[in-house]
Amino acid sequence: MADIISATGKRKTAIARVRLKLGTGAILVNGRNVDEYFPRGADQLKVRKPLEMTESLERYDITANIHGGGTSGQAGALRHGIARALEKLDPNQRLVLKRAGFLTRDPRRKERKKYGQKGARARYQFSKR
Repeated sequence: MADIISATGKRKTAIARVRLKLGTGAILVNGRNVDEYFPRGADQLKVRKPLEMTESLERYDITANIHGGGTSGQAGALRHGIARALEKLDPNQRLVLKRAGFLTRDPRRKERKKYGQKGARARYQFSKR
């Protein structure tokens, strides 16, 4: 087994570079604890889910650098990166992670504004008379 496993996760415009190594279960994001970096409980659960699914919550130390996007997108990018690193570490976990949908990059992005319209889908108000 390699000493440190690294992987990249993406979601919307957020990119997470994740490094995984044997340890006590500490998760550091941009030099801060994960609970401090993601104050919302939903984001914390999202980040820890791949570790719970593979029963390795307190087996690995995770260090991540994240940039771009908002908090929810960053949490999704971190989850994607952790899942990819776990799969790289133990290919037997692939089926569990794939079934949960953690290895699939979420393709949803913001739709662009169209010309002649107020937004992506919203039109300017139309008056017949």
